[in-house]
Amino acid sequence: MAMAARIRSSSPLFHRLFRSDLPSLSSNTPRSTIHQTLLCPQLSKNYSTASPEKGQKVKVPLALFGGAGNYASALYIAATKVNALDKVEHELLDLVHASKNSQSFSQFTKDLSVPAETRIKAINQICGEAKFSDVTKNFLVVLAQNGRLRNIDSIAKKFVELTMAHRGEVKAIVTTVMPLPPQEEKELKETLQEIIGQGKQVKLEQKIDPNILGGLVVEFGQKVFDLSIRTRAQQMERFLREPINFGAI
Repeated sequence: MAMAARIRSSSPLFHRLFRSDLPSLSSNTPRSTIHQTLLCPQLSKNYSTASPEKGQKVKVPLALFGGAGNYASALYIAATKVNALDKVEHELLDLVHASKNSQSFSQFTKDLSVPAETRIKAINQICGEAKFSDVTKNFLVVLAQNGRLRNIDSIAKKFVELTMAHRGEVKAIVTTVMPLPPQEEKELKETLQEIIGQGKQVKLEQKIDPNILGGLVVEFGQKVFDLSIRTRAQQMERFLREPINFGAI
């Protein structure tokens, strides 16, 4: 897939950058002051150099809460205003995936003793090498400045929730003991599509968990259909342990 190819191609970049260019994370540099500018409406204007149309308003498709939700919402607004939602999503996911393969980057994002100037310089270098859009670059610079790079994974997950809602996609997670055959996956997806109705599209994600013993568990929206053998066995065990009321026989 194109996305997987982009991730594979970008991973060596981050390994190369963080092998040599970052300062020692164990240095005694004084802890930098973390700016307490949690997102306000005008902050999203700093994420792009492009000028949106005057009076243009963007409404986020989901109400998200908490720090990660606020940052993701601001990024969504900025990316939508310059018609770069898909590109920013891909770039953000590329960064998250590549960073998970770099222990140096993981330490770098979590260590608040690294001066803000160093964090910003490293982010600018990464974004330049990866040819990230101005929206993504400026957003990551804000995270670096505010000491929020350590939250990049949770912010990216919230951002994906917004982009999926924007596209009318509903994420469904099916858990089985082994991958579903293509035909069964197709039938399950069609069944879920019938449940949610028209206007939305099911995006199926498979997970493998031998602990369910067999059957499947389907989660989407606020609904959970647990048809696993483990749950059935637990239900049967509870039933067999219940005392028998011989008076009712």
